[in-house]
Amino acid sequence: MIEKTYDVVIIGSGAGGGTVAQELAPLVDDGLKVLVVEQGPRIADDECTGVEMDMAPALYQDDGGFLTADGTMTLAFGRVFGGSTFVYTGTSMQPPARVIRKWDVPGLDHSDLDARAKKFAAQNNVHLLSDDLLNDNNKLFALGASRAGYVAEQFPINVRGCTGTSLCNLGCHNGAKQGTHRVQLPNAERGGVEVVTRAEALRIDTRSVDVRVSEKTNGKGAPSEWEAGEYRLHAKTIVLAAGAIGTPALLLRSSLTWMPWRVGEGFTCHPAHILAAEHPHAITNDVGHPKSFFVDRAEDEGFVLETCMYFPFTTAKNLAGFGEPHSTLMRAFPRLQMILVLACDKAVPENRVTVDRDGKPRVHYRFTPETIESLVRATRASARIFFAAGATRVHAPSADPPLLEASDADAIDERIDARHFRPGKISVSAAHLMGGCGMGRFPGDSVTDSRGIVHGKPWLRVADASLFPDSLEINPYLTIMALADRVAEGIRTDIGAMTC
Repeated sequence: MIEKTYDVVIIGSGAGGGTVAQELAPLVDDGLKVLVVEQGPRIADDECTGVEMDMAPALYQDDGGFLTADGTMTLAFGRVFGGSTFVYTGTSMQPPARVIRKWDVPGLDHSDLDARAKKFAAQNNVHLLSDDLLNDNNKLFALGASRAGYVAEQFPINVRGCTGTSLCNLGCHNGAKQGTHRVQLPNAERGGVEVVTRAEALRIDTRSVDVRVSEKTNGKGAPSEWEAGEYRLHAKTIVLAAGAIGTPALLLRSSLTWMPWRVGEGFTCHPAHILAAEHPHAITNDVGHPKSFFVDRAEDEGFVLETCMYFPFTTAKNLAGFGEPHSTLMRAFPRLQMILVLACDKAVPENRVTVDRDGKPRVHYRFTPETIESLVRATRASARIFFAAGATRVHAPSADPPLLEASDADAIDERIDARHFRPGKISVSAAHLMGGCGMGRFPGDSVTDSRGIVHGKPWLRVADASLFPDSLEINPYLTIMALADRVAEGIRTDIGAMTC
């Protein structure tokens, strides 16, 4: 085993890890050594072909098909330099005050988080898209929402020079998306932070982490910066930013003593359906930015609606039914409008991250009745928006049969019902994975404090969405960055105190 020594080792390069790396780069000028460990490869823009079956294995854990333990939901998260910021659509929302207040974490103030999030929004060029990048799919959503009595708002997006190819979830081939792979990590590397890719963190011991570096055998991405092999990295400070699945799993398969017993608890996400509606004429749906508008009903009804456009394979596997009805709808792809419905679930004890006997993560997730009702309400609202926008029929997974004709518009509440929601029978996916190492007051109710310090382990910190004690109810990108900024600030303060 090869041994190396650093002052700070950061595990993960997404919104949390990339932010910490950038904010700790000034320490390198003071003679300290900072390292980022990333399990995935470093992929160049020109390798992003936009082909689903080509890109999914290169960018996502389990090719984008990571399943919950019972197989009822797919969880999508990136495994690449830049983490999920490489593959998401760039939506960048400020932390919601009502949610942060509800979390009630001592030492965590919304105004502080909001200011930090605005700093990164400016750094990553977050802005509203111009009209020329709004396609028919998005415009019809805004029109239908208005006619149906909902308020549609435009998403702020972190792009620069977007050409509207609509391929965000498969990596941006022209480098327009300003994720950590484009902004924070390059800043960190220019400041002297070292990054090693294709490096999987296996386990943590006191102030050390064991890492396996893999060779590039085939596929996309650059080779690792290090020779393949087993490494033990010693560090004064270790920062876990491997995500809401990766961070709890790493802690659970490690041999640390006196760990907070709540590691892995409180996993939440946004369970989602892709809904499609057919229009009588072709619409622009696979050009322009795919996600430009949303309807926020999280506080009142527990759901959020977003415009979306998924590619043929992803769309096909999310549509219910078989045979001719399914193929007929897929042949209408150029006429399809799509809406992504997301339920804002709540942390419950049985929803958690564990590891199997081989140390691989397993996510146990049960759809609570409240979450199912939120998905049903979201589906009903979407159907109303579709029909108000001029759709002739709507595909709704929680209806039986799943196709609603325009003549059914007055029977939406009856046709779309929770009794038709059958876990494992309809396709549910989720992004925005959160929780598992929640912040709180003390070890009995949480894993870390408000600065991400693991209780009883001052050398170990967490800086990703696993810190969330409950659902954020929006895209978590900027909130993760704001929390990671606080973690980095705490490290700088502690190092400064030790050198005085």
